[in-house]
Amino acid sequence: MKIVETIKEVREQVKEWKKQGLSVGLVPTMGYLHEGHKSLIDRAVAENDKVVVSVFVNPMQFGPTEDLESYPRDMERDAALCENAGAALVFHPEPSEMYEDDFSSFVDMNTLTGGLCGKTRPIHFRGVCTVVAKLFNIVTPDRAYFGQKDAQQLAVIRHMVSDLSFGIEIVGCPIIREKDGLAKSSRNTYLSAEERNAALILSQSLKEGKALVEAGEKDAAKIKKVITDKINTEPLAKIDYVEVVDWKTLEPVSTIDAPILTAIAVYIGKTRLIDNFII
Repeated sequence: MKIVETIKEVREQVKEWKKQGLSVGLVPTMGYLHEGHKSLIDRAVAENDKVVVSVFVNPMQFGPTEDLESYPRDMERDAALCENAGAALVFHPEPSEMYEDDFSSFVDMNTLTGGLCGKTRPIHFRGVCTVVAKLFNIVTPDRAYFGQKDAQQLAVIRHMVSDLSFGIEIVGCPIIREKDGLAKSSRNTYLSAEERNAALILSQSLKEGKALVEAGEKDAAKIKKVITDKINTEPLAKIDYVEVVDWKTLEPVSTIDAPILTAIAVYIGKTRLIDNFII
């Protein structure tokens, strides 16, 4: 496995692979990889001849008061996980490689990004779309892999790929959880032991909401109330949002009569965690 830091090196390697008729998969990450990321790499390795993993903490998707500087990083561990999973190339650029001093072009959209995480993180998805579009242009993959835990991001990327005719297959992969149900996240490392236990309220509340939907409940307000009430039983939890939305448009629904995304964002102490289910 090779680790490269420049766009030129990535392009040269991918060009060589494509000369050989090999398919290429891309797994975009911000590093500090865990089993959730590994599941994406495993899927990519199974479905492509060569796999590129990008490890880049993208400054453009962090707001001025967010955790860019403190976001966990461990490139040595990340490289070992990528190599063990069968990745062929890790792209680990510096911010200056991705964004030159006079950088002024962005990818944005006026649908899908206004609600859910977009409400409290208004610049986030412009940063996500811009960096992912750049990665698609640099790597030119046949397929790219994203986790369902970031469900809004998955929907936004699929829409961007369709709008801009990238010709890349976007593969969504299931949420990977700890044995006790907590969705794996790099930000879980911020949690104290007490907060880690309190964070279980996310998956527990969603489990109750999902059971209600599967039992035939069609009233979205009732689903939201059950989830909200459960979260509010945890003193360390502060709700950012609880929403039931159409899985295609991400618009709120009142009656469940099509595929839905039920998504939550909850602060446990100072740490903002997200989770969801799709039916």
